[in-house]
Amino acid sequence: MLELTQFLVLIGSVAMLMYGMKVMSEGLQKMAGSKLRTVLGTMTTNRFTGLLTGAFITTAIQSSTATTVMTVSFVSAGLLSLAQAISVIMGANIGTTATAWIMVLGGGSFDMRLIVYLAIVVSIVLIYTKKNTNLGEFIIGLAFMLLGLTTLKNNANDMHLDEVPAISNFFAQISGWGYGSYFLFLTIGGLLTCAVQSSAAIMAITMTLCSTGILPIDMGIALVMGENIGTTVTSNIVALSATTQARRAAMAHLVFNLFGVIWVLAIFPYFVDFICGLWNVEYTPGVLNRNVNRDSLSAILATFHTAFNACNVCILIWFIKPMEKLVCLLVKPKANEEEEEGKLHFISGGILSTAELSILEAKKEINLFVDRCVRMYDMVMQLLHTEKGEDFNKLFSRVEKYESITDNMEVEICDYLSRVSEGRLSAESKLEIQHMMRVCDELESVGDSCYNIARTINRKRQHSQEDFTEKQYEHIHNMMQLTDAAMKQMALVIEHGEHRFVDLHKSYNMEHEINNYRNQLKSQNIADVSNQLYDYQIGVYYMDLICECEKLGDYIVNVIEASGIREKKANGFKVT
Repeated sequence: MLELTQFLVLIGSVAMLMYGMKVMSEGLQKMAGSKLRTVLGTMTTNRFTGLLTGAFITTAIQSSTATTVMTVSFVSAGLLSLAQAISVIMGANIGTTATAWIMVLGGGSFDMRLIVYLAIVVSIVLIYTKKNTNLGEFIIGLAFMLLGLTTLKNNANDMHLDEVPAISNFFAQISGWGYGSYFLFLTIGGLLTCAVQSSAAIMAITMTLCSTGILPIDMGIALVMGENIGTTVTSNIVALSATTQARRAAMAHLVFNLFGVIWVLAIFPYFVDFICGLWNVEYTPGVLNRNVNRDSLSAILATFHTAFNACNVCILIWFIKPMEKLVCLLVKPKANEEEEEGKLHFISGGILSTAELSILEAKKEINLFVDRCVRMYDMVMQLLHTEKGEDFNKLFSRVEKYESITDNMEVEICDYLSRVSEGRLSAESKLEIQHMMRVCDELESVGDSCYNIARTINRKRQHSQEDFTEKQYEHIHNMMQLTDAAMKQMALVIEHGEHRFVDLHKSYNMEHEINNYRNQLKSQNIADVSNQLYDYQIGVYYMDLICECEKLGDYIVNVIEASGIREKKANGFKVT
C-alpha cells in the first residue's frame, strides 16, 4: 500500500509540474499581450536579432514548442523566410535551457514549500480581487511548478530507489555498454518526450533519477540529448499539412538538434568530463556518483543542457545558408503541390500550445479572407464586360468557386476562434475574438453580395435580348468604381488598423456617396423607363446591379464596424 501511494504521489507531482509550467506560461503571455504575438515579425531582420528574438520569447513563455510551432506557422504564412525561421529556432533552443535552471533552483536542498504556500495565497488574492489577474496566474503557475518539483524530490528520497536492488541492478546493467548505453538512453529520452510532449517533465524526472543516485550522470546527459530530439516532433507534426517552406522550417529544427547530438557524441566522454569539472565532480563513465552533492548533479545536467545548445548555436549560426540548402534537399515540394485557392494558409496545424499565440494566426487568415473578397469583386467587374461565351462561363465559375470559398473560410476561421476562446485568455483577447468572429460573418455577406451581382449579370445575359444602354453602362461602371474603392479602403483598414492611425471617415463618406448615387440612379431609372429609353425588364436588371452594389457598400462598412477599430486622433499619419 505504501508503494502504491508513493507511486501515485510520483505521478501526481509530475502532473503538477506540467500544469504549473502551462499556467505560468499562459500568465506571462497574457501580461505580454499582443506585443508578444507580433515580436517575431518585427525583430528578425538578421540572424542575430532572430536568435535573440527566439531566445527571448522562449524564455518568457517557457515553451520552446510554442515558439517553434509559431515560427513554422509564420513561415507557412510567408511572414518569415526560411533563413529567419532557422535563426529563431536556434534562439528557442537557447531560451528553453532556462527551464532546467528553474528546476535546479526550485528543486534544491532548500525546502520551497513555505514560499510556495505563501505564493499561492498571494496569487489567490490577486486573482479574486482582480487587482492583477494575469500576474496572479503567473505566480500560482510558478508555485505549482515548484511544489511539483519539491514533491517529486521528497517523494523520490522517501522511496529510497537507490536501496532497491532490482532498480539499481537494472540501471547498473544497462549503463555498462559504453556507447550502446548512450544510444539506448538517448532513444528512451526521445521516445518519452514524444509521448508526453513535455521536455520539462522528462528533464525533472532525469534530475530526480540522477540526484537519487540510481542513474549515472553520463546516462542522464544522454537522456537530455534524447529530449532535445524528441521535442522537435511537435513542430514536424504541425508542419505535415502546411506548405513546403513550413515543413522545411520544422526539419531545420530536427537537423539542428541532430547535428548537436552527433558532434557531442563524438567527444562525449571529454565533453561530460569538462561539464563535471566545472562543478568539481569527478567523472567516471557509467559509474554512480553517490558521494556527490545531489544539487550538484542537477546543476551538471542544467549546465550540459545550456552548453550543448549554446555551443551548437555558436557553430551553426554561421552556416544558416548551408542549412537552408540542406533542408531544401531533404524536403521536396509535393508532386501536386499547387496551393488551392480555398485552403487556409495561416491556420495550418491546429491550435498552438497556448491560446494567446493562436490569435495572430486567425488575424492573418482574416486579412487573407479580405484579400480574397477583393479579388472576387475584381472578377465580378471583369464579368460585366466579358463578351465571349466561353470566357464568360469560365469567369462566372470562378466567382461561384470564390463564393463557396468565402462560406468555408467563415466556418473554418470561426470554428478555430471558438476553440481558441475555450483557452485561458485575457479580457482584451476575448473581446478581440468576438470582433474577429463578427468580421468573418460580415465578410461572408460581402462574398454573397459579390455573387449576387455576378448572378444578375448572368441572368441578364441568359434571358434578355436587349443590352444595357451606353448611359446605363456608364452608371454601372461608376457605381462599381465607387464600391471597388470602398472595398480596397476596407482592406487597408482591416490590415493596418492596429498599427496606423486610421481615417474611418473616409469609409463612411464612401458609403454615403454610394447611397446618394443609388438614390439618384433609382429616380432617373423611373424617368428613363417612362420615357421608353429602354424596356422595363432591362431596367430591372440595371437597378438590381445598382442596389446590390449599394448593399455591398453597407456590408463593407459593417466589416469595419465589426472589427472594433476606432479612429485614433493623434499626431500620426492616416491610411488613405
